[in-house]
Amino acid sequence: MNRQKSFEEHSCGTLYLVATPIGNLEDITMRAIRILKEVSLIAAEDTRQTRKLLSRFEIDGRLVSYHEHNKAASGPELIRLLEEGSSIALVSDAGMPAISDPGADLVKDAVERGIPVVPVPGANAALAALIISGLPTERFLFAGFPPRDKKSLENWLLGLKRMDSTLLFYESPHRVAKTLPAIRAVLGDRKMAMIRELTKKHEEAVRGTVSECEQWLEENEPLGEYCLVVEGADGDEAAEQGPSWWEGLSLEEHASKYEEQGEPRKEAIRKTAADRGLQKRDVYNELMRK
Repeated sequence: MNRQKSFEEHSCGTLYLVATPIGNLEDITMRAIRILKEVSLIAAEDTRQTRKLLSRFEIDGRLVSYHEHNKAASGPELIRLLEEGSSIALVSDAGMPAISDPGADLVKDAVERGIPVVPVPGANAALAALIISGLPTERFLFAGFPPRDKKSLENWLLGLKRMDSTLLFYESPHRVAKTLPAIRAVLGDRKMAMIRELTKKHEEAVRGTVSECEQWLEENEPLGEYCLVVEGADGDEAAEQGPSWWEGLSLEEHASKYEEQGEPRKEAIRKTAADRGLQKRDVYNELMRK
């Protein structure tokens, strides 16, 4: 059990998760600016991008790199500095850190060591897209980036098909035209919104059915990163499909079922990730901790 009182005195430093603008620099909060000025150092996914932000607000803090490719080396060093009393602000390129980025690993390690982790909220692309989509907001599921491989994408979508929550995906302009036909084939021609360039000059929302959005992409070049907001399953559809065969199984039990069918460990992990709509590396990392 781990209990955190964020603003009590601690013998170690604090890890601040600082949201940065997703486009319009005016969306940074006064608190975020203050924290970025006060911390011992700032850990950034892309130091070049973050340096522009710091320069704009005259923030002179020490900047270090923390991203997917160096987290194995830089993560332990950041934890060491936190344990010695340094305060650290973690930022991503845009929006809230630790969402679909390696910051989640640093947070997990900090929590395990009893280091306070404090959010400094701000802009978030997925939630901004949701609230302007015109689709239900009472219940939603953020699923991150869809898999690139066609079969993995199909299995990933099958795992989401019976969800009655509004679905949120991120997608690149280079792949969105391929992802939409897969969504229609697996989920059906549901209502959706394609939203890009949030808070920027060319902010745009295209709303309609999946097929209508496909048609729009055939006539217009996709530009900028997209957030796809897709209607959830209706009550009848959700009920008809029933529970997935793996519900109630742990990740290890899930992967073991595939291994019992003769699948190699690597393929079992891939299928487990696809079933659950997870990233393969996340499933692999979790199973390797066992």
